[in-house]
Amino acid sequence: MRDRLGLTAHRRRLSMTSLIDVIFLLLLFFMLSSTFARQGELPLDLAMGGAATAPETPPAFLQLHENSLRLDAAEITHDALRQELATRGEGLVLLALGEGVSAQAFADVLHLLQGLSGWNLAVLGAMP
Repeated sequence: MRDRLGLTAHRRRLSMTSLIDVIFLLLLFFMLSSTFARQGELPLDLAMGGAATAPETPPAFLQLHENSLRLDAAEITHDALRQELATRGEGLVLLALGEGVSAQAFADVLHLLQGLSGWNLAVLGAMP
């Protein structure tokens, strides 16, 4: 191949070393960033059956829907739920999951109930 001046130009082969270096650095970056990602553990202590004595407090029936939270058929906020269960003392929370409930919403309710001592949790599953 000749240029305008009549000189022959040689094409250099593209070096793969720099491409491999870039790929290695990207791989290293993503491996390190995933190491520092926040990971948590969700406590899921299920209620144990066969208790010798019946609890003084009736069970709290909690319904978790896609966009709402209901305690004993009345809509409630997260803060109000925490206060209500704290005033009741201790007992059993029956948690029914509605259709379309995200894992994050379920985790939020678990973290909400985590700080309340004396409450056992029973997850009932999906509601129609």
